[in-house]
Amino acid sequence: MACHTLVLARYFITEPARLRRVYWGALLHDVGKIGVPDAVLLKHGPLDENEWALMRAHPEAGRRILVPIPAFDEAAQITLCHEERYDGGGYPAGLRGSDIPLGARLFAVIDTLDAMTNDRPYRKALDFETAKAEIQRKGSQFDPLAVEVFLKEEATLRNMVALKCGNAVLTIGSRETGGV
Repeated sequence: MACHTLVLARYFITEPARLRRVYWGALLHDVGKIGVPDAVLLKHGPLDENEWALMRAHPEAGRRILVPIPAFDEAAQITLCHEERYDGGGYPAGLRGSDIPLGARLFAVIDTLDAMTNDRPYRKALDFETAKAEIQRKGSQFDPLAVEVFLKEEATLRNMVALKCGNAVLTIGSRETGGV
C-alpha cells in the first residue's frame, strides 16, 4: 500500500524526503493495531461496541508509537488521521477536508482499494472494477483530488494490484517469475 500511495503522492509532492515520510506513514498506518487482540482483528462477524472501541483507538496508539521518532513526524500524522473521512464522518477526531493531512487523504483511497481487493476473514477479495466503482461512489468519503488522481493512475494501480505476491506465478529454477 505504501508504493500505491506514492503513485498518488507524486502528483502533489516533489520533494524526495517528504515522499519518504508519506511512504512510511502508509507503511506504518496500522502499527497501533499491535494492541488490538487477534480475536478482534480476525473476527468473522460484526464487531460489538467494545471491539469497535478497541479498533477506533488504533490510530492514536499508532501515533503514540511513532511520534517520539523525529523522522516519523509526518508518518505519525498519517497514522493518526488515516481513518478520517473527507466529509468529516471518520475518526478519531472527525476531521474534514483539508484539515486531514494530505498523505492521509491520499492513503484513504489506497486503503479502500487494498481492503476491497484482498481477502478478509469475512469475505473473499473483490475485483478492481468493484473497488473502483465503490471509490467513485463514495465521493464524499474521499478527497475529490485523490479520487481524480486515482482514476488518472488506474492502469498503474490496476497492474500493481494484479502483481500481488499471492497472485504471482513463481517457477523455481526458470526465468518465469510472474512479476515478482
